[in-house]
Amino acid sequence: MSNYRTNIDEAATLINAEGSAWNAINPESVARMRLQNRFKTGLDIAKYTAKIMREDMDNYDKDSSQYTQSLGCWHGFIGQQKMISIKKHLLSTKRRYLYLSGWMVAALRSEFGPLPDQSMHEKTSVAALIKELYTFLRQADARELGGLFRELDAASEAEKPAIQAKIDNFETHVVPIIADIDAGFGNEEATYLMAKQMIEAGACCIQLENQVSDVKQCGHQDGKVTVPHVEFLAKINAVRYAFLELGIDDGVIVARTDSLGAGLTQKIAVTNEAGDLGDKYNSFLEVEAVDAANLANGDVVFQQNGQLVKPARLPNGLFKFRAGTGEERCVLDCITSLQNGADLLWIETEKPHVAQIGGMVNKIRETIPNAKLVYNNSPSFNWTLNFRQQVFDAMTEAGQDVSAYDRNNLMSVEYDNTELAVQADEKIRTFQADAAREAGIFHHLITLPTYHTAALSTDNLAKEYFGDQGMLGYVANVQRKEIRQGIACVKHQNMAGSDMGDDHKEYFSGDQALKASGKDNTMNQFS
Repeated sequence: MSNYRTNIDEAATLINAEGSAWNAINPESVARMRLQNRFKTGLDIAKYTAKIMREDMDNYDKDSSQYTQSLGCWHGFIGQQKMISIKKHLLSTKRRYLYLSGWMVAALRSEFGPLPDQSMHEKTSVAALIKELYTFLRQADARELGGLFRELDAASEAEKPAIQAKIDNFETHVVPIIADIDAGFGNEEATYLMAKQMIEAGACCIQLENQVSDVKQCGHQDGKVTVPHVEFLAKINAVRYAFLELGIDDGVIVARTDSLGAGLTQKIAVTNEAGDLGDKYNSFLEVEAVDAANLANGDVVFQQNGQLVKPARLPNGLFKFRAGTGEERCVLDCITSLQNGADLLWIETEKPHVAQIGGMVNKIRETIPNAKLVYNNSPSFNWTLNFRQQVFDAMTEAGQDVSAYDRNNLMSVEYDNTELAVQADEKIRTFQADAAREAGIFHHLITLPTYHTAALSTDNLAKEYFGDQGMLGYVANVQRKEIRQGIACVKHQNMAGSDMGDDHKEYFSGDQALKASGKDNTMNQFS
């Protein structure tokens, strides 16, 4: 008749087959516990979410307005509250994911304490966070379903069908996670082993970048060093093998290129003939023509276009790319990755500019028509200043009077209510839809938003509570807002699982159960 009733009937059949020894086991309680624990392992989650992500990718190919979004989360509770909020306000989790940022793992989840984004944190910490996020999301399922079960118990016969329909049509909080594996934390074997950990924890999508693993830098900082394509492709293969070994045949790989901001390489690529992939990589190097007579001790030379050339080399042994080749290198990286097993692209840019991103994507799509991006709507960008400058430049190009504005000072609050600022804010508001339509961006994420919101909210609370507002600083700015906005964790005991614990005690002990939810529970003040 329904999923709920079917589960009860199946449990009853099993219990009856065991005879009187299982008389204390209630089939409806078994059915409830099973429904509250839909996903038994991380691989169950990875299989379920990979299918969702593939369907979303197909839908985006048909209609670019169907782009997807996520926010970076550094703790299971943060991810849980995000998904609870999405369900509350938007009624569905469809096309909304979680992002797991290597930057935030380094800054917040390492046993060393805060670290820069240079792959110095423990290799196990990423998989541990994936597991933690899904533990909290599964608990959110159990909590919400537990509330529906209690509603069902208290309902009249006339009310029960509607509540049961909610149970049968329940939408899980479990959604895809795009998980950052940095540059693979070592060679291709290290990448494979770490990818396996992440997939076993539940990841259906792994993001891998083409920097040198042991000198990896944050994508928005200087000093980035890329690897020849053959090394990056070996790591893409390693991740694919990990997915296939674990039975996640539709796992998703995001190939990230940092070439736009990376001016260095550790190695000259191996090339066997003119025009092959290694030769193309080397063609971007800064070189000078030499002959045997003017070579110095230790110089590195190779033949290029029939000439003997010497690449520009730094004192640390790294080789320089020619200035202005970043976009060309990005396009080649992207095409090569998609032709060799990647599913999605990530181009790390220095600013959020639709035309710039779209220009590169259009070049990629000349070879790979359905190429699409995951894009970092990064807090490393000054969004206000960038978009005000973009509007200023557009106004200048259109011949409009911009004499009232100082382009170098557009962040100033004095411009907040000007026409320029209004136009810039509207461009920020529509950036994701515009870029999905015009620049091939399938997934928009903010890498570090909850890092910043935690800092901002803590600053505001500390300022008020330790200042002259005292307890009112908490009550007026936190608790009162929680109550009025319907924030679920205002009942923090319930959020932490107290009611579920009571349910289980009743299942296990019957009338002897010592429960926490009696009349003296202070959470009753928030009902």
